[in-house]
Amino acid sequence: MRPKPFKPEFLEPGKPYVRDKTHGRIWHQCELRTLYVDTDRSQVVYHANYLKYFEFGRASLMRDADYPYKKIEESGYIYPVIKIEVNYYTPLFYDDLMLIHTTPATLKRVTLQFDYIITNQQSGEIVCTGFTRHCAVNSSGIPVEIDDKTRDLWQQFPK
Repeated sequence: MRPKPFKPEFLEPGKPYVRDKTHGRIWHQCELRTLYVDTDRSQVVYHANYLKYFEFGRASLMRDADYPYKKIEESGYIYPVIKIEVNYYTPLFYDDLMLIHTTPATLKRVTLQFDYIITNQQSGEIVCTGFTRHCAVNSSGIPVEIDDKTRDLWQQFPK
């Protein structure tokens, strides 16, 4: 089943945030070009590489929010992935430019989730959608409540 159309429109010139005109949801947008090493024998991007692209989108969002993972870890928190979902619709090939859209989704006491939409920049087609769910743990690996700065990110993300 094909997803509903995704029609991003920038909120402000020069800012990395777009609003999907179809659903009204706000997303952080970054771009990345596929590398030859990311493709498989059939010359399409190997399916597992989309997880790297999700991480790139998530890390870009956090960096643009002035709270990169490095700062999170320095404050004693780690957010390992505990669940992943990816739905594939159309492939990317070597040297395709993709737009990675990431948004903070659910936030609970010890877990959080990011949602993703990757599109082909040239065609505008949705390549894949998905999410990553994370659990907050301390440096000893014990689940803990989400840190205040991450909670603030969810509250301050453009609406």
